[in-house]
Amino acid sequence: MRNKFADTVYEIGSKDKRICVLVADISPAGSMVYFREKFPERFVNTGVAEQSMIGIAAGLALNGMRPFCYTIATFSLFRPFEMIRVDLAYQNLPVTVIGMGAGIIYSTLGSTHHTMEDISIASAVPNLTVLAPCDPLEMAEATRWCATKSSGPVYMRLGKAGEPDLTGKCSSKFNIGDIRLIREGDDIVLLSYGTILKKVLEAADALEKLGKSVAVVNVHTLKPIDKVGLSGILKKFNKVIVIEEHVAHGGLSSKLKELAYECSSRAVIKVLHLKDEFIHFYGSYDGLLEKHGISVERIISCGKALLNG
Repeated sequence: MRNKFADTVYEIGSKDKRICVLVADISPAGSMVYFREKFPERFVNTGVAEQSMIGIAAGLALNGMRPFCYTIATFSLFRPFEMIRVDLAYQNLPVTVIGMGAGIIYSTLGSTHHTMEDISIASAVPNLTVLAPCDPLEMAEATRWCATKSSGPVYMRLGKAGEPDLTGKCSSKFNIGDIRLIREGDDIVLLSYGTILKKVLEAADALEKLGKSVAVVNVHTLKPIDKVGLSGILKKFNKVIVIEEHVAHGGLSSKLKELAYECSSRAVIKVLHLKDEFIHFYGSYDGLLEKHGISVERIISCGKALLNG
């Protein structure tokens, strides 16, 4: 996903002189190197100065540019939060803040590099759109939208590297603000977003082998949330599982439960999310997810229990 983002920005920036890239102490890789070399006047590395990165981006946007601010998620959102709120959101400027390696992908680097609550924090800021594409294909479409159509600031959380394409054969189109049906089904629906959708699809495959009809829905736009689409899901399905690489508070599950209350839904909603704690564990990404209670096996088990309940 990281390399595809660089490719997409380079492609767009080659045609649109308004596109500029600001990074904070991240070594450019792939096409980002080409962007820096070909358009040095539109590439700025601020070093370990994320607040300055956002402030400079705001100034560029005020002068007609469409900046992308890119660094590790904890440092792109948490460290310069005041600048994102005041410099970008308050002035409603078309700046895209990229949170790379979001969730707990940086498992071995500890909690300073784990972005467990970013959707909750970003969603609370007025004017700020919040996106979480599930694969490189969605990320490229979201990046093009940010570069050409967004009218205000965007926070987009990405994976890191090696994510597979999950939506290449999907008949449902990617549209900002709309949920996306990845797999049709009738017995139960799995709702998710971001790179963890790969595990959700694996679990759906396993449940279907048990003779169950499993729908999978990608909620790639967390703000503005698709109330109409999700209300339709709550009307169609009475068994729902939300899987998200985020704490419960302020994530998709809490947004869905609020909506379920508003529309008097009788659906049973089960949730697998990150625990509300900093887990002191050194190991792989999958290993840390398991410590938080998220795995393909847990999703399957939750689905079985709900279907047999």
